[in-house]
Amino acid sequence: MKLRVGVIFGGRSGEHEIAIRSALTVIEQIDKSKYDVVPIAISQEGRWMSPSESIALLPDQTRAALESGSFDDQNDPIGLVGDTTRRGLTIFKDSGSDLVPLDVIFPVLHGTFGEDGTIQGLLEMADIPYVGCGVLASSCGMDKAVMKILFRDAGLPICKHIWFLRSEFETNPAGVTAQVGKRLGYPCFVKPANLGSSVGVSKAVDVASLKDAIAVAAQYDRKIIVEEALEMREIECAVLGNDDPQASQPGEYLIRDQAKAFLDYTEKYSGTGNNEFVVPAPVSPELAAKIQKMAVTAFKAVDGSGLARVDFFLRNDTGELLVNEINTMPGLTDASGYPKMWAGSGKDFRTVIDDLINLAIERHEDKSRNKTSRV
Repeated sequence: MKLRVGVIFGGRSGEHEIAIRSALTVIEQIDKSKYDVVPIAISQEGRWMSPSESIALLPDQTRAALESGSFDDQNDPIGLVGDTTRRGLTIFKDSGSDLVPLDVIFPVLHGTFGEDGTIQGLLEMADIPYVGCGVLASSCGMDKAVMKILFRDAGLPICKHIWFLRSEFETNPAGVTAQVGKRLGYPCFVKPANLGSSVGVSKAVDVASLKDAIAVAAQYDRKIIVEEALEMREIECAVLGNDDPQASQPGEYLIRDQAKAFLDYTEKYSGTGNNEFVVPAPVSPELAAKIQKMAVTAFKAVDGSGLARVDFFLRNDTGELLVNEINTMPGLTDASGYPKMWAGSGKDFRTVIDDLINLAIERHEDKSRNKTSRV
């Protein structure tokens, strides 16, 4: 019997469009001989859509494949039911007859209200297996300031940085910019602390551009992080697993036009042709092994499960390898590094999806061993 997999995508985030693209890859690549896919979109405003509404967001070819599947209740709405014996998240039938339960959730949501522990907490309350990191790992992995504290405590090298609240900048902009200049200098990179896909990220070269960059980042988050700018290479590594995670071959973006050395949102996803993602990254076997080991350490530092992508800086001047950040629901689009790194390591994305679903069920069964009463 097929497992019914609810693929949740979209969401209230600056990464809404990327989440749709990631979900599209998952829906197209998943083995439909094993799984019935139920698409569940969340609008930019936070409205949960019925499967039929969700299918309408997908390309015609993908839509036809889903509509011809064995799941015949695509017009029925999604609902949360407090009966955990049903595993909580269901499809309501208009007829009022029995509910249609979902077996596993694949929350393909990037950024806020998806990758930050919020949807994970909802799914924990619903008592349903779900793909990816849990509440703690998701929230810590989303907050770049907290993430770096955990990396530091795990003995991982990180770049110099400071963080502050939007309200602190609004009340004392001169004080904040002075601290950035004193502790980091210029140039530097300004980011929303809780977002990804390079959304809201800007490079500052002086006080004026720093203020502009902070204003941009502050549109997306109440917490802003500023990092030193380094002459370096950006290398990534994919991680897959629960208690015994495995790391892929590392990959690297090779940038053709060095004048555009910052991989912003457009460079990553618009197909400008200025960059190429190469697997394996052109590094020595010894350095590749070090990257893999540090990626697993970073994954364990946030108590990761399922999947993550760990991003590194390799300094040009000293050769030092620094952990930059972890993405607990990395991009899964056709342009994303995570599927490419596993493909370059001998594991196609359909197999990765199988592994992720099995890992979700494994972790749910393990957590089900926990007592919830003193009796």
